Amino acid sequence: MSLEQLIDNGAPIGELAAYLDGLTHEVRAEQTLALNRKRQIALWERAADGPPITLEHFVPAALAPLTEVIHHGRNTLPAFKQFQKRFCRPSDGSARAFGYNEGATRALIGPGYFVMIPTAGNAEWEARGAWVVDYFQVPEAAVVEGWPKVVDNSQGLQVFVYNKTRDFMRRVSSHVSIGAAFKVEKQMGAYFVLVREDR
Repeated sequence: MSLEQLIDNGAPIGELAAYLDGLTHEVRAEQTLALNRKRQIALWERAADGPPITLEHFVPAALAPLTEVIHHGRNTLPAFKQFQKRFCRPSDGSARAFGYNEGATRALIGPGYFVMIPTAGNAEWEARGAWVVDYFQVPEAAVVEGWPKVVDNSQGLQVFVYNKTRDFMRRVSSHVSIGAAFKVEKQMGAYFVLVREDR
């Protein structure tokens, strides 16, 4: 049985999580990053019934601030489907994460910096996921050494991709999450899966 087959057979989120947790990183990434749009939508919907995602899912608590954590991704866009979201904890100890998008389009479009924040306190946001990748904000403090220069998403070609966008995140398993993109407050119909690479 594969992840695709489990999704197609209607497996609930708990069964999907247990299956993914039992795989090696290589197999988990291979199967997760092969999911097409239909299966990602199904995964997004089923993940609503699972436990809320946490900050530690993206940046494990044992890691020092400004330590890079890579999540490998696949989106449902027509092209340039493979990418990475790279996260770190800020050095100020606040409960949030800094990050940017790495992939084939970065040199042309820009890094797509963001600040990931909790949705607690906003009932409409909470229903979409416990944490949100917020492109309305960019890091205002130090990021990982070697990361690209922080650029506001209202500048350059980024305005067409990241500006006024938020990605709401749901937990799939210990290493896998799924996001749905919203432009301002309107869902865009675009989804993506992420697989965390442990250091």
